[in-house]
Amino acid sequence: MDGSALSASEQGAGKPVPASGEPSGPPPVLSREELIAKVRAYHPRVRSELLGMAYDFAKKHHGEQSRDSGEAYYSHPVQVASLLADVRLDEVTIAAGLLHDVVEDTEIDIGDIEVRFGADVAELVDGVTKLDKLEFTSRETAQAENFQKFLLAMTSDIRVLLVKLADRLHNMETLHFRKKPESRQRTARETMDIYAPLARRVGLYDLAARMDDLAFRELNPEARRAIIFRLEELERENRGDLDRIRADLVRLLDATGIKYRIRGRRKQPYSLWRKLERKSISFRDVADLFAFRVIVSEPMDCYQVLGVLHTNWACIPDRFRDFISVPKPNGYASIHTTLRASGNRRVELQIRTETMDLTAEYGVAAHWGYKNRSYGFDLDSARAAGLDPDANLKAFAELLRDGAEPGEFLEHAKLEMYREHVFTFSPKGKLIILPAGAMPLDFAYAVHSAVGDTAIGARINGEEKSLRRPLKNGDVVEIIRGKTAQPVRGWEMLTHTGRAKSALRRLERERDTAEFRRLGEGLINQALRRTGADPVDVMLLDVARALGFRTLDDMREAVGRGRVQTAQIIQQVFPGYQPERTDDSAKTPIDSDHAPLFVEGNDLTPGVTLHLGACCHPVPGDRIIGVQVPEKGLVVHVSSCPRLAEYDDRPELWRDLKWTSLARTGAVAVARIRVNAANQRGVLAKLCSAVAESNGNITGISTASRHPDFIELMMDIEVEDLKRLTQILAALRSLAVVDRAVRDQEGQDDQ
Repeated sequence: MDGSALSASEQGAGKPVPASGEPSGPPPVLSREELIAKVRAYHPRVRSELLGMAYDFAKKHHGEQSRDSGEAYYSHPVQVASLLADVRLDEVTIAAGLLHDVVEDTEIDIGDIEVRFGADVAELVDGVTKLDKLEFTSRETAQAENFQKFLLAMTSDIRVLLVKLADRLHNMETLHFRKKPESRQRTARETMDIYAPLARRVGLYDLAARMDDLAFRELNPEARRAIIFRLEELERENRGDLDRIRADLVRLLDATGIKYRIRGRRKQPYSLWRKLERKSISFRDVADLFAFRVIVSEPMDCYQVLGVLHTNWACIPDRFRDFISVPKPNGYASIHTTLRASGNRRVELQIRTETMDLTAEYGVAAHWGYKNRSYGFDLDSARAAGLDPDANLKAFAELLRDGAEPGEFLEHAKLEMYREHVFTFSPKGKLIILPAGAMPLDFAYAVHSAVGDTAIGARINGEEKSLRRPLKNGDVVEIIRGKTAQPVRGWEMLTHTGRAKSALRRLERERDTAEFRRLGEGLINQALRRTGADPVDVMLLDVARALGFRTLDDMREAVGRGRVQTAQIIQQVFPGYQPERTDDSAKTPIDSDHAPLFVEGNDLTPGVTLHLGACCHPVPGDRIIGVQVPEKGLVVHVSSCPRLAEYDDRPELWRDLKWTSLARTGAVAVARIRVNAANQRGVLAKLCSAVAESNGNITGISTASRHPDFIELMMDIEVEDLKRLTQILAALRSLAVVDRAVRDQEGQDDQ
């Protein structure tokens, strides 16, 4: 939309919209003609006969099938097609949306679809049908393997993913009709973990927000209702301030002569819940609880508006982001700034053009349109906006290339989808976009796998820095490389991205494989010499093949890993030979008295005494660091523990540590939480109820201080991991009686 399309009546249009309400009845189903008219509104040359045939075909073949809501089943593919039309996709995609369940749920096969509707439609339907057969809810290896298949299928044609996302959104909109609670919960969790993050990955923020909210409503209805209540309460309290700020904003913008329109928005419940989980802040301290969006015609207008606002209102420096100069990887572009407006009230403003707003709402789907008289995806337009679907999914393809185990792949792929970004540069000025929290090794692998494989150090902004130093926006990073490819010691604590972790695991596997082969070769040669044979005279390749190995190295590795005993090889070389004993036939177990149960590290001294830091109470999932304390042993700290500052000048005492699998799967830890709450009757019951509903177990409560208006409590809570702890903190922060709930660390900054 160009600037001329903006009218004065649009200026200031839109106020904060209410959060989505409780479930309602199903919306009316579009008729055949209504669906075609909806597509024709943005695609005048649409092949209406294709859509009409697909509509009639779906309606006929779904026949008497019905949904849990009681509606005729064909209403579902029609609603999916309508959602695809909302984001202005081409008729092939919309036809695939109409037909996406026909092959799976009726007697029709994919060949019938190709004959009637063409190869393009058939390929999309086939892709979506295969995705429908994948299950992500199992915690078994199959879950991760299916996710790999899912990503491979969707990268072949981005439209497969778009149809699947529309399908999932409509299924979530009707989820409340499903009778079994466990089925609803499983689908909601899958949506929150897989589909909503993928929608954000390709820029479909609105669709992702809708799926998140619907899943949140199912998974944690009490928290959602509490947040909506607090939002509405705060909106009523702040209505006068918001109206005054909006009026001042209109006055300032009118003086510029720029054509604009203003939209207000209120933060969605699930988005707010995530912020309460991540940050140690109270409900009222969320800076972007209410925000205004200023939409103009041209990029230069964005900066003129920014100048006017920063001239008249004080900017909060650490809340400024320019995503126009450096767009996000999914093409999102906008200026974000938080200001102290009239009345000293903080308000967030987003400034963008109409084109940017369209991309922000629809992501990759915003770039379907006419080019050379045909309607379809305009790759040039998308790349001009900073969005390349192929490049955007590159991180997933690289995880597959590095041969990650299915479980590792799923873990890292989810992390890739969720993270915000930090913008860094190579010494030559090349922009490298990384997830927030990334470290120099992550940067190295983002440049090239060979750079990461040989990285041994880093210079940041011209100074040599530790590899454990998180990168910041604007950092110029130069990687110091060694001569050989090998994993950096303690790399698990020095990496943040799935790509780096996967590549370094690959290096470790290659190193371990080489070591096991050398060990196996030595054991085999030693066993042969004990029989009086010279290893050179034995055709070991024939022996390997007789034992079912493809290569001699494969057999050597199996022996080195203990999967094959050298006695088996001797028996193959000399049938009937009875060895007296082989050195590897009796193995000494590790002394369990000296083996740490929950914490391990590559450079731990055998028998070292381990202590969990009482200052920071580490729990599984925390990044942990060990400090060798004389006369005491190794003290385990959370990597963010303030006590670590005491040892900044003693790097020789530091040890990189990680949690063992036992700690991650079969242990509980006690975390300490500090809560500031209203000093009123029943407050303790509310706090205990919130913890219990979040599956936490309170082992101790003490009063740190008590005042007429508020009370400060210390709560010791058993949790299985860091994720559970953040959920409990978020649940506490959502309570109206709680002003502040934070994890307690001795000496932490009280902000």
